[in-house]
Amino acid sequence: MPAIGRRRQRDLPQINERIRFPKIRAIDTEGEQLGIMSPADALKIAEEKDLDLVLVSDKADPPVCRIMDYGKYKFEQEKRSKEAKKKQHSSELKEVKMRYKIEDHDYQVRVKQAVRFLKAGDKVKATVMFRGREIQHTDLAQQLLERLAKDLTDLAEVQQRPKREGRSMMMLLSPKKT
Repeated sequence: MPAIGRRRQRDLPQINERIRFPKIRAIDTEGEQLGIMSPADALKIAEEKDLDLVLVSDKADPPVCRIMDYGKYKFEQEKRSKEAKKKQHSSELKEVKMRYKIEDHDYQVRVKQAVRFLKAGDKVKATVMFRGREIQHTDLAQQLLERLAKDLTDLAEVQQRPKREGRSMMMLLSPKKT
């Protein structure tokens, strides 16, 4: 039971009374060093300014603590992490389906779809579906997928060569790294 309490204590941020070191290096709000002192003395200085004493680095010798508004600091950190997350693009897998007997115009529509997906940074799974006896013509489906890969060479690289999976043949394309 006590181990769980200790773990929860460890997960809490090291501010104010939770700082348990005999001596610390204190830094004020402007970044000026106040020197090496006990955490109690630094906490008094922080309370006079109506701020918090926050542990910045416990690896240093002595540990470094800064006097700051912890609520504002935490808000700024969350804001930065949200901004970084917003700029991140997660790559999705988009699918372009067709039959091996596809007409030229329909094929061009599929190529345009694939181009749009690749420019957005997504991977493209090109699938040729077979119905009934069409499964005998896997060579024609493979030629179609190879043609698609050739048409998209400037935007995409083949991640997985054409292969048969049940009643379809698929190929995986990923955007070229620039």
